[in-house]
Amino acid sequence: MATGMMIEKEEIPEYDLVPAFVDKSDRWDKELQYATRLGNEFKGKTSITFETTKGPRTVNTTVWSVIGNYMQLKAGMIIPLTSIIDIHF
Repeated sequence: MATGMMIEKEEIPEYDLVPAFVDKSDRWDKELQYATRLGNEFKGKTSITFETTKGPRTVNTTVWSVIGNYMQLKAGMIIPLTSIIDIHF
């Protein structure tokens, strides 16, 4: 599991999200389907580590949906799939 400095989801807009060093967006499909179901049906949280210009950051939050190349979190926050380093349940 990749780790980054833990932040609150409300802090995401304070960071410039950039593509991860290794683009894994093609392989996240199964994990994102599970995270979305976990969030919508069971109100479960997922830890998401993503790349920013200030280094990796991690949020522990509910995933609401995946639309195109973006993951939507509770409170309308979005993370580009290309920025995701790791997803952990």
